[in-house]
Amino acid sequence: MEIKSIASLCLAAAAAASIASTPSPAQLSSNATVYASGLEGPRGLKFGPDGLLYVAEAGTGGTTSTSGKCTQVVPPIGPYVNGNTARISKIDKSGNRTTVASGFPSTQSSDPTKDTSGVADIAFLNGTLYAVLAGGGCSHGSASIPNAVVKVDTKSGAWNIVANLSQFVQANPAKYENVADFEPDGIFYSLIAYRDLLYTVEPNHGQVFSISPGGSIREAIDISEAEGHIVPTSIFAKDDNFYVGNLGLFPVTLNASKILTLSKDFPSNNSIPGLDLCADVNKLKVVGSRAGFATIVALDLGPDGLLYALELSPAVGYPTPGVGKVVRLNRAGEIEDVATGLAVPTGMTFGPDGYLYVSNFGAAPAGMGQILRVSIP
Repeated sequence: MEIKSIASLCLAAAAAASIASTPSPAQLSSNATVYASGLEGPRGLKFGPDGLLYVAEAGTGGTTSTSGKCTQVVPPIGPYVNGNTARISKIDKSGNRTTVASGFPSTQSSDPTKDTSGVADIAFLNGTLYAVLAGGGCSHGSASIPNAVVKVDTKSGAWNIVANLSQFVQANPAKYENVADFEPDGIFYSLIAYRDLLYTVEPNHGQVFSISPGGSIREAIDISEAEGHIVPTSIFAKDDNFYVGNLGLFPVTLNASKILTLSKDFPSNNSIPGLDLCADVNKLKVVGSRAGFATIVALDLGPDGLLYALELSPAVGYPTPGVGKVVRLNRAGEIEDVATGLAVPTGMTFGPDGYLYVSNFGAAPAGMGQILRVSIP
């Protein structure tokens, strides 16, 4: 059995179903503490220009169905039901949460896990907040709001669609699409801002898209063409190189995930220890990779210049609470643990204070979500 998308973390297996219904408390490593709690499926997170932490949340789903109106995701995951319960929150320096914007589509699967997807990630571009939606589109039970990149007014909470991703992904199919777990509207996961553009990763189709502030969409790369169905999830950029981590398929196979290096030209400045590059290229494509990871759901560059990866559940089988961890590539190119004991974590970002902030219990029932603050050894 393989994962259809990051949204369906648990699938319809008995072992996985227990994760969504009765998550176990995890023994966190001593350098990780709870910074905020009570969140509804925290996913991607970023610090804003005001120095505060903004968090994308999946929401609580709903009851709206579009069965019979459009192509649905096949059972046992589909058909989905939807409700506009996803939101973006802001966490102050004391760990208190307030809602920045709400009313985003939140879709819930039909299998016993009742897994949700809503606002997948956020990014600030030139001081403006943008978000990428994963719970929209008719195949997710949302008849009026597609999967999209939206622009958010952080003062009023008003938001508007900048780019219709549901429409674009349907018009620009990936080279490799797995029929058994196909998502007609895509199910986007991560969002970054880089050089006046936004970039988002779609795991199910294996594509990376760039979006301009004016709403122009372009396929930056179809990873499935070179790698097949590997479920890419996370992205960050440095020195005009892009680095993408992948979740892989379920049941989990240890050391099967990797970090891909993407570039248009041969990178002249690869200053990240542990990553090797391949031959020169003339367009954006895979130019290098580093294997040895498992279930990558987030990447970020630390203040120490090292690459950090968040692993959802690096254990054989299906996602297991308490085995998630943060790892990094040290200067010798070795993978080492940074924080352990995480429970189905889903996103991370470094703060201006040098701490690492992690969405914990991100794939768990609404209200259990946490933000952890991790000190870096």
